[in-house]
Amino acid sequence: MDMKLILSVLLASLVCLWRADTLLAKDYRVGPGDVLSVSVYDNDDLATKVRVSSAGTIVMPLLGQLEVKDLTINEITEKITRMLSDGYLVNPQVNVFVEEFRSKKVVVLGSVKTPGLVELNGPTNFLELLSKSGGLDKDAGDTATLQRQGTGEAKEVIVIDLRALIDRGDLTQNLQINDGDSVFISKSGMCYITGEVKEPGTYPCGEGATVLKLVALAKGFTGKASKSSINIVRLVDNKKTVLDDVDLSATLTNNDVVVVPESFF
Repeated sequence: MDMKLILSVLLASLVCLWRADTLLAKDYRVGPGDVLSVSVYDNDDLATKVRVSSAGTIVMPLLGQLEVKDLTINEITEKITRMLSDGYLVNPQVNVFVEEFRSKKVVVLGSVKTPGLVELNGPTNFLELLSKSGGLDKDAGDTATLQRQGTGEAKEVIVIDLRALIDRGDLTQNLQINDGDSVFISKSGMCYITGEVKEPGTYPCGEGATVLKLVALAKGFTGKASKSSINIVRLVDNKKTVLDDVDLSATLTNNDVVVVPESFF
């Protein structure tokens, strides 16, 4: 999964640059602790910088207390514009932006380098969350499960296809992370490879994994490897079965042991 980790970081950087303005304008919902800067063109006396209260409100000159909790920046702009137009100003030009983001708390568990509680500032997508959690662990599987508060007391569960996102660049899987979300990264099946490979050990062998892929994860063959005499030791009905002289394209199953013998010629 090292390559996945590298791709995660690269994609996170690209997506952050590409989508930052969109997320801020359309997706980010204001909450208690955010600091908003509000200005009205040609009306400097109405300019204000204000922190959203614990009740989700701000205080504006002329307008008094306004409810802004869970509104987007566009929605807040439209609300202030509408209220100022109602007897105060003709065609007011309102500008609102978040000057300081509150800390959002997200729980990340499963196969990441540093699972636990992650505090985020500002709009954050799934790849950025992975980066803040140290990236995927080497035993990470093909899916992540995102759980968030739905309507009423119901929980909404969303499955993210890691293979589609990271291997195929499907950014529809790169969801925005909300305050209070919980994310669980699945663990893949594991196989062991021993013998004449550069780094023997345990590696993920999820769906579609082959002997060749496991050899690649183990940094390749040594110069002594007998590539035509590879064996797979597999448990079948709790009994050990040895598959002799398998091809590099042979498919692996969870808990297989791949043995790469030394060539004597």
